[in-house]
Amino acid sequence: MRILFVNTSDDVGGAAIAARRLMQALAATGQVEARMLVRRKRTDDPLVEAIPHGRRAQVKFALERLELFVRGGFSRKNLFQIDQARFGTDITRHPLYAWADIVHLHWVGQAMLSAADLERLVGGPKPIVWTLHDMWPFMGICHLAALTTCDRWKRDCGYCPLLPGKGKADDLSRRVFRRKRDIYARGHIHFVGCSDYLAAMAAESPLTDGHTVRSIPNPIDTDFFAPRDSGEARRRLGLPEGKRILLFVACRATDPAKGIHYLADALHLLSRRLPDLAQRLAVAIAGEDADEAAALFDVEAHAMGYVADPARMRDLYAAADLLVMPTLQDNLPNTIVEALATGTPCVGFHTGGLPQMIKTGLNGYLAAYRDAGDLGHGIAQTLFGTNYAEQCRTARRMAVENYGREVVAARYTALYRGILETDTNNKNT
Repeated sequence: MRILFVNTSDDVGGAAIAARRLMQALAATGQVEARMLVRRKRTDDPLVEAIPHGRRAQVKFALERLELFVRGGFSRKNLFQIDQARFGTDITRHPLYAWADIVHLHWVGQAMLSAADLERLVGGPKPIVWTLHDMWPFMGICHLAALTTCDRWKRDCGYCPLLPGKGKADDLSRRVFRRKRDIYARGHIHFVGCSDYLAAMAAESPLTDGHTVRSIPNPIDTDFFAPRDSGEARRRLGLPEGKRILLFVACRATDPAKGIHYLADALHLLSRRLPDLAQRLAVAIAGEDADEAAALFDVEAHAMGYVADPARMRDLYAAADLLVMPTLQDNLPNTIVEALATGTPCVGFHTGGLPQMIKTGLNGYLAAYRDAGDLGHGIAQTLFGTNYAEQCRTARRMAVENYGREVVAARYTALYRGILETDTNNKNT
């Protein structure tokens, strides 16, 4: 079986990391040949190839953003929360398209694939699998509808709260929604949610009517992300050895959707209620704008910057006593899976795919949504509870059983095989 992965990048963002890990896991089975086509290639992975004229597509995307900003009255806050799929590249002309038995789409925004490109793919001869790393494939223009508490995507979009003036009935969101509906009607798409939560949401959208929706998690190399010596990791990273360390990770640490303000508020409340306990805590922040984020805390905070090196990221998980992810909307965060695999319990809000990963009292704590007080309670209860060591062991075991490379690769291999067998049977009847 020859599978062509399509993603905007090969290492920037959670979708890129998850897609490349899956490709490598499939290749390791010996049953699947997998290659990846991207617009931005930043690794030296020989299985990854960049599309021609990728920079030209990026320039077009930047001009589109500028037009929305100047003429549409967008604020910078909303400018990158939407994608109308105006620009892209026709990958059906690429040799890897002819090579593939199945085209497996991942995150294809920011001028990787346009609506016209999607139309060619869905209406073409190759079966399409589309892994959902966010909500854009089954909505109009937005990536994370829950940030706006909008449910218009369950009908026909329109009156988009992300558009200036709250949009109107026949606004950009509705036009793109209906364009997608027409595109998807040209063939059959096998949608895969990375979490049960996202798959269930996708099944509610009219855009997935007549298509297949299932849930398969992202894989992780549990041999690489495994428990390590905490003291050695802290010395390598320059982190204090005499405190309990909370780790916060985001691509951009100050992104409001990742909720670092809730963590700062939670620790502020803890400092007021339990000042002795707060003195025993420190925070390590990984991501862009980490210095700015560190200034939010009234406990010791260490800005680690953006961490691209997996070995350094592994050291951060080993150094931490707890990963705190107060994200306001997420699918199945790689960071939580990685932390669990290293035996580090996790605390986050009860939202998105997190309830599938974090089990209160077993491998961390799920706090009430947007409740900084309960988040602080969960941090204290997990760190200083009598079963902390047991939670570390359970975190590791659950990660291996649910997200190990072999486990996830087997599920995708079975999916591909079933698609090809059905396709062959349909052609023979």
